[in-house]
Amino acid sequence: MGTESAGMSGRGKWLASVLLLAGAAPSIGSADAVTAVSSPLPDLITEALANNADVAAARSELEAARERVAPAGALEDPMLELGVINTPLPSLSLQREDMTMKMLGLGQKLPFPGKRELRRSMAALDADGVESAAFEITNEVIRDVRRVYEEVVFNAEAQRLLARTREEFRILADIARMRHQVGLAVQNDVIDAQTELDRLQAQELALQQEAAGLQAELRRLLGRDAAAATVEATAPALQSSPEPSAQLREAALANRPRLLALQAVVERNARAIELMQREYYPDFDLKLQYGQRDRAPDGMPRDDMVSLTVGVNLPIWRKSRLEPQVAEARAMRTQAESMLAAERRETLAALDTQLASVRQWRSTAALYQDTLLPQVKAAVTSAMAAYRVGRVDFLTLRQAELRVLEVSMALAEAIARHNIAVADIDLLTGRRPSLSN
Repeated sequence: MGTESAGMSGRGKWLASVLLLAGAAPSIGSADAVTAVSSPLPDLITEALANNADVAAARSELEAARERVAPAGALEDPMLELGVINTPLPSLSLQREDMTMKMLGLGQKLPFPGKRELRRSMAALDADGVESAAFEITNEVIRDVRRVYEEVVFNAEAQRLLARTREEFRILADIARMRHQVGLAVQNDVIDAQTELDRLQAQELALQQEAAGLQAELRRLLGRDAAAATVEATAPALQSSPEPSAQLREAALANRPRLLALQAVVERNARAIELMQREYYPDFDLKLQYGQRDRAPDGMPRDDMVSLTVGVNLPIWRKSRLEPQVAEARAMRTQAESMLAAERRETLAALDTQLASVRQWRSTAALYQDTLLPQVKAAVTSAMAAYRVGRVDFLTLRQAELRVLEVSMALAEAIARHNIAVADIDLLTGRRPSLSN
């Protein structure tokens, strides 16, 4: 079974099939049953959520986006003014002229009503989009942990079963050798048995090399260092079937974080259009000034003065400046709507594909488990008995043994592919597996 990219940068491969031999094939039970095994997968997922670098980066980005919401709608800082106004030259006297005064002023810019709320709403929608994107990244990490863990399960099971198969062929080689010594078998039977032993050993060596890479990828996803202990795998197990397709399609459209993130972008761009349209209205510059005047040269007191002014910006250049921005905001909203529609179609298509895979591989696993595997096991038993008494040749016995391996591999592949499809369905519908064993 080949491997594929996990979909995120640097992520793990798609699951390979699980190699199983006669007597060690996984039990699939009924069409809706789940093999009862204790799996470390929930603990691995919890560890990945706590330590994975991609998840940590997504959380930090979300925290930063949330911190931008409040400032987006805040007022600008007020301006404090201190000075002396209307001072005559060249005397620079503060008493000679009546309008000379020491001034203390306070100014505040006030945007047109509604602008602050729209800016805050845009920042909040940005944060919502980042939050949904962070959930999507987290769900992808969970999916990748599940995939790589199943590959570890495959590799460990394959090594155990190939070793067992080699032991079976050692026994067959001994039988062939003894039969050859008494003239009941040809020497080619012994050579064939030894050749099969060497071929199985080569497969074991390849699996051992692959195991190191799988453990390294799993450590990366879990956020472990290179010196961490390897993950021990349990026996393969067929996961439960998903819900009916109609319910899953509704769940995907309503709950997938990637779609929710794009929906937030659409709404954010709609608010941007509203804000650009409000920019046609002027902002206000409010200033309050207090002027303190000294006594006149003859000692007469002078009243202090207060000034209040309101300034507005003139919309002289507004058309040439704002109309392109409004057009840009509308184009961005159209782009986001198109992306959302395309992503919805892609999600539903992928969901239908994975649901079809679930049905196919579950039926295939049942066929191999209930029909083909018992048949090839019976054929091995019959061939072994016949070979001992010289009724069949060694080639027939070897083919029977390899057919059991072939069928067991096909059964394991069906189970693995079924579980891959279930993991992908969980990603597409925005669901996470239970973290309790």
